[in-house]
Amino acid sequence: MSAKLIKNALGRMVPDEINGQKQVPFKGVGKYRPTGRKHAPKIASCADYPEDGNKQVKNLEEALKKCGLKDGMTISTHHHFRNGDLLANMLFDTVKKMGVKNIRWVPSASFPCHEHLLQYLEDGTIHHIEGSMNGPLGRFTSLGKMRGTGILRSHGGRYQGIQDGDVEIDIALIGAGCADSFGNANGLYGDSATGLLGFALADSQYADKVIVATDNMVEFPCIPWQIQGNYVDYTVEMDKIGIPEKIISGTTRITKSPDRLYLAELTAKFCEQTGIIHEGFSFQSGAGGTSLAVGEYFANIMRKKGIKARFARGGSNKYLVNMLEEGLVDYILDGQTFDLEGVRSMRDNPSHVWTSPFTSYNYHGKGNFAGIVDVVVLGATEVDVNFNANVVTHSDGYLLHGLGGWQNCLFSKTVVLPLPLFRDRIPVVVDEVTTISGPGELIDVVVTERGIAINPRRKDLIEKLKGSDLPIRSIQDLKEEAEQICGKPKKPELADDIVAAIKWVDGTIIDVVRRVKE
Repeated sequence: MSAKLIKNALGRMVPDEINGQKQVPFKGVGKYRPTGRKHAPKIASCADYPEDGNKQVKNLEEALKKCGLKDGMTISTHHHFRNGDLLANMLFDTVKKMGVKNIRWVPSASFPCHEHLLQYLEDGTIHHIEGSMNGPLGRFTSLGKMRGTGILRSHGGRYQGIQDGDVEIDIALIGAGCADSFGNANGLYGDSATGLLGFALADSQYADKVIVATDNMVEFPCIPWQIQGNYVDYTVEMDKIGIPEKIISGTTRITKSPDRLYLAELTAKFCEQTGIIHEGFSFQSGAGGTSLAVGEYFANIMRKKGIKARFARGGSNKYLVNMLEEGLVDYILDGQTFDLEGVRSMRDNPSHVWTSPFTSYNYHGKGNFAGIVDVVVLGATEVDVNFNANVVTHSDGYLLHGLGGWQNCLFSKTVVLPLPLFRDRIPVVVDEVTTISGPGELIDVVVTERGIAINPRRKDLIEKLKGSDLPIRSIQDLKEEAEQICGKPKKPELADDIVAAIKWVDGTIIDVVRRVKE
């Protein structure tokens, strides 16, 4: 099967085949309709599992052998351990020791700690990655060193891809801060507590074989069970699966940069003056310094107006937890936990609810939460004059970030990108982004320190701000000012060969990443 390039709905040339699998080009927002039924793992029988419920085996190697590990299989992991993940590294140390090759690795995300796995990409233990390729793994991919073509999916897109059978997982390895020998598991307790395990939900439901590993095996039943043991084939107790101080960031702090604080203040003022902040509204912002500052400005406005939010979508952190406990927010609907206060709150407060990419983001479900959120505050590496935005590559073409839940959040009622006009003397607002991660029709507002650009599609927002003291400008004006200060940015030196593809939330290909010429 040889790939040919097809122009998608955004004018990007994308392949009709990747790693031997046929692909569908991006057809436009909401234009592609899936057919068929959900993927399903093989039917299991209780006759093949211990009657006493004890599925524990002596170590990870035995579990992999019992799962039938062989060359060319697909193995998945999740990223709740973030940069403290020991488990994925130990997994591939074991795969290497067993002499198995050409594994397709499907992580929900990767982190700098996974630089350890470059040796296994180089020697063929891992054939290619379908998941975020952050930092060292992304640079390795950008230089064309990976044997296969990488595929990046959003958090919701990963659930969609597993559910639909775009990626069929042979073996899923789920690490849990707490588990019982039957396979019930949660991330709420133990030294390796992560808060929740939502990114591993699809893996547990759809993989052919499922292993749960923990360094905190408890007596049945492990309550609450975020992962249900009825999906699990084998359990393993290990000495240590995560580094606590790197799993949970104890340093998630509001930015102290005057420029970033000004961005946050402008964003909050915009939301106040347009009426987005109102009694019972909902919002989502990230755990970066600027996003945390936006949340604090929101809290101050809410106190001043005597109003509260119905819910906040997380990543949770101590600032969001404080808002919940103060009564400024009725519920936190949490996707991942960024600090110890978030873990504590999720464990103890029934109004702090764990979610998963299925409930929050899956585009091939019967609706999801994203469209209910009134405003979402997101970042980007670049945005262009058509409001298309990039979150995966830099202006030099290097693939250094994953999609996370970014694409999925674009379906919120109002999407705001607070961005510096330039970084390191390189304009952020450009003629055309290096890689399209999300289409401009879904991005409503770009807030920079030198002005706010509203997408012309959002006539309602433009109308509400007539006569406002906010610095409203066109996106073209912002681009031109950035170029006056920094000069016109050079296009990156890229080869023709494709090293990775960017999937849209519906499984179609929105763009590709090409090899960087060294």
